Amino acid sequence: MAFDEIDKKLLLFLQNDAKQTTKQLSFQLGLSVTAVYERIRKLENTGVISKYVALLDKDKIGKSFVVLCHVKLSLHKKEHVLHFEKEVMNLHEVTECFHVSGDYDYILKVCVKDMADYRNFMLTKLTTLQHIASTHSSFMISEVKNTTAIVL
Repeated sequence: MAFDEIDKKLLLFLQNDAKQTTKQLSFQLGLSVTAVYERIRKLENTGVISKYVALLDKDKIGKSFVVLCHVKLSLHKKEHVLHFEKEVMNLHEVTECFHVSGDYDYILKVCVKDMADYRNFMLTKLTTLQHIASTHSSFMISEVKNTTAIVL
């Protein structure tokens, strides 16, 4: 889909603060409220905007221990891959899961309270899943950049 400069600005504004009213956005873009509303509806209807969310502060909710867990499957049969992906969807500690190329098959972003909580997650949840051959964990020292905005 092609975006004009107004769409690009609108999407950037919404990614930075989706709670802005169409009136606020219209002032920033120099358009009427109706024009902004129609552009947003078009972006939603075409699936460019897939949903609106609230981003939480991990420190304030006690989930600031972030781990990137690399997972290698024992077999790469289609049913094993699909089974693992289905199971990982039920692990609320996993906030992101990527099927990747390279030495490991998946990278999971895990947010928990602390090391003890991560150990418990590994022992009682992740390693109980079928078809996992090995895991490797990297612990976040500090967050250098974390954004959800995609610049067009």
